[in-house]
Amino acid sequence: MDFGAAENIFGEACGVFGMYDLDGGDVATTIYYGLYALQHRGQESAGIAVTDTFDRKDKVTCHKDLGRVNEVFNKENISALKGNLGVGHVRYSTAGASVRENSQPLVLAYIKGTLMLAHNGNLVNAPQLRRELAMDGAIFQTTIDTETIAYHIARERVHTDSVQEATVKALKKVLGAYSLVMASPRKLIGARDPWGFRPLVIGKLENSYIITSETCALETINAHFVRDVLPGEVVTILPDGSIESNLELSLPPEKISRCVFEYIYFCRPDTTFDGMSVTKSRIIAGKILARTHPVDADLVVGVPESGNMAAVGYSMESGIPYGIAFTKNTYVGRTFIKPGQSGRVQSVKVKLNALRDVVDGKKIVMIDDSIVRGTTSDRIVTMLREAGASEVHMRVSSPPFCHPCYFGIDIPNENQLIANGRTVDEICKIIGADSLGYLPVESLREMSGGLAICDACFTGNYPLERPVEDIRGEYDK
Repeated sequence: MDFGAAENIFGEACGVFGMYDLDGGDVATTIYYGLYALQHRGQESAGIAVTDTFDRKDKVTCHKDLGRVNEVFNKENISALKGNLGVGHVRYSTAGASVRENSQPLVLAYIKGTLMLAHNGNLVNAPQLRRELAMDGAIFQTTIDTETIAYHIARERVHTDSVQEATVKALKKVLGAYSLVMASPRKLIGARDPWGFRPLVIGKLENSYIITSETCALETINAHFVRDVLPGEVVTILPDGSIESNLELSLPPEKISRCVFEYIYFCRPDTTFDGMSVTKSRIIAGKILARTHPVDADLVVGVPESGNMAAVGYSMESGIPYGIAFTKNTYVGRTFIKPGQSGRVQSVKVKLNALRDVVDGKKIVMIDDSIVRGTTSDRIVTMLREAGASEVHMRVSSPPFCHPCYFGIDIPNENQLIANGRTVDEICKIIGADSLGYLPVESLREMSGGLAICDACFTGNYPLERPVEDIRGEYDK
């Protein structure tokens, strides 16, 4: 949710957007609009790097900074980004501090030319890779795990015939979540980790190819969807417009572990993730909640934005009317972006207000996508009561969070999770609701359309070993 999960500190390691205009047209403006469509995936920094594939000097022009897309870019700096091949990025940090130096794309100049790279995800073996590089004399400019990927690709490229071959060899060394978009002087490359944690898609606009995080970014620029990048696949857009595919990294289908929270919260509702509509997924979750946790009520409401579709599903299944109970200030960012708990609580007060005319005197079913710490849920329940709701029954379109995530989501350690060591009734009392019901964990596969998923944050069943060193961002104590 933009609100409840947002209470919570959820951040996701970024959105990526790469574009190659084979006719030579400038791509920066289109990348800008693509990043705008991905703004929900990261609001700490934004950046675009471009090159001209017809200019044999391999010059890269880059602009990046802290802030949202419309804060980082303006007419002047966009117009200075001349080139028909480019990579863009929006960031929310899960590893590495929120400073300008950690903004992406990363741009490396090395013996074989230049490399532009943008990364969505989190590596679990980044500290070991970083030490290995440091012992070989590498000097790091950032504290992000993305830089270790770039260095390993550059090292492998010296001994291989192509950048795509170097990418495959380098990625065999890394463990964890990554959806990458890269550009060499005359190629656009996309790579998705073998578990398929994060989405990555290919699109086409006239004689241009796009590789990006979500299908909604394609819709925004009027590009059409070509296909998903498969888990464990490295795809390369060549200068002649052909697509080269390498599946050396792929795992058996039963090992695939798409992040189920992409369906629950992160993806925009107009996105399709590996063939499953995110809107449909959330409606299914709401219907399951209505069957498993029915309640006598007057109105079903969703906490904007990602609670809305689940609320529609609950209403459809239960027959209880659906209503809009909150007015939202759209000029305030997602609550998880606030650095401290007091900041997050204040953001709730500024960002969301209950509509008294809608809820006064009514028994309300309030649907949200998750409860992590519980502090914002408490505030929103109180908000509804202050607006006159006679009862507030909370339903959550995910199971209780009991374990941290190491693959690109800032779910805190166990001792900061409200569900850790508490019963549902105890949590209900803490947030002040009349009743509380969670999505059953066994229903997650149904809401993903039967696709294989990662549910480790709910079950503790991680698809690969937990890291020896936790390099995720610092959390509020």
